[in-house]
Amino acid sequence: MGVNLDLAVEKFKEQIDASVVSYFSSCIHCGICAESCLFYTETGDARYTPIYKLEPMRKIWKQEHTFWGKFAVKLGFSKPLTDNDLAEWEELIYDSCTLCGRCTMVCPVGNDITGMIRKEREGMAAAGYAPSDMKHATQRAIEIGSPMGVTLKTFQATLRASEKEIGMDIPVDVEGADYMMLLSSAEIAQFHEIIPAVARIFKQAGVSWTFSSEAFEGTNSGIQIGSSKDAAVLVERIVHGAEKLKVKYVISPECGHAYTALRWEGPNLIGRPYPFEVIHILELLDQLQTEGRIRTRGSEQERMTFHDPCQLVRRGGVIEQPRRLMNLVSANFVEMEDHGVMNWCCGGGGGVSAIERAEPLRMKVFDRKKEQLENINVSTIVTACSNCRNMLDDGLEYNNMDINVIGLTELLAQHLE
Repeated sequence: MGVNLDLAVEKFKEQIDASVVSYFSSCIHCGICAESCLFYTETGDARYTPIYKLEPMRKIWKQEHTFWGKFAVKLGFSKPLTDNDLAEWEELIYDSCTLCGRCTMVCPVGNDITGMIRKEREGMAAAGYAPSDMKHATQRAIEIGSPMGVTLKTFQATLRASEKEIGMDIPVDVEGADYMMLLSSAEIAQFHEIIPAVARIFKQAGVSWTFSSEAFEGTNSGIQIGSSKDAAVLVERIVHGAEKLKVKYVISPECGHAYTALRWEGPNLIGRPYPFEVIHILELLDQLQTEGRIRTRGSEQERMTFHDPCQLVRRGGVIEQPRRLMNLVSANFVEMEDHGVMNWCCGGGGGVSAIERAEPLRMKVFDRKKEQLENINVSTIVTACSNCRNMLDDGLEYNNMDINVIGLTELLAQHLE
């Protein structure tokens, strides 16, 4: 797909709703959002100030919705957007923003800067101004069912290997089960140990669950690139699979944007409510252990910390559950200085990890996480997002840091009674 400047302008206009107008109107240009963004703090480059990344859409807002903006256009002082403008801003909008939401948290007038960048990506993606890596990943997700190209055959082979490992059958396409479990592409292709971990936990807890052969992938590339149309297709696929099996709950995997897409944006994307509830795997595990259905023994003695996935914790509100689970299996759990809702992003979310050209920038901004970890001297970092896990692995290797990375579900399973 080529680029289309006129379409981009029209899409920007569509995205400028009442909330965006109020946000642009109330911005006081204080720059506080810059200090909340690791792309700015670790590079010192003013271009990475979050509000500055919105300049293309802000220009359209000013020209279309303000008196002086309209006046300047008539006098010829305010020029229209150009292809060069959007080509330049593409890197800022995609490579240097993980949609982590930290800038929104600190804005003194309450502007949802992250939400506006998400809307700006809608205009960019629709008009073709998006990284080719993300375009291809989204296309694979639509056509194959996975942004990484994971097929049903690959998934089935992974399940067979897991069944052999644990000596039990893993349920697939069981109609009437209470829960339908989703996975991310990375969990199937790289971190497939989560499958036997979940199977063992659910067996002990007596959970009625299943996978769907038609809807096993939860990753939503449409949300990341900024295409509500594609995001809706991916959500609808999951909803159809859940409806077919008549489940009561769909379990979101350890994947940040999968959770955001399905839990918070999904019903609006497809235009109807779900006939089931969405629950994150950590929410369910916490619920099961609170009910006494998960029994553990022993605990890790080494110093461990928990990295908060932005979409799950800051933007999703799953804050205390992972900490209760950590304390269940770790005798030496320590927090990073900035944790919980104000944790620093890993640097690879929002599709950034899929952009090859952004790798040097990702490694640079990992300095923030490196400093966090050095300050608490841990041997293991636990997280609950496969994308975070990949970025942490890459950043630790790049900085020659001998720290193990593990998923929280997997860690819990290691301590089952």
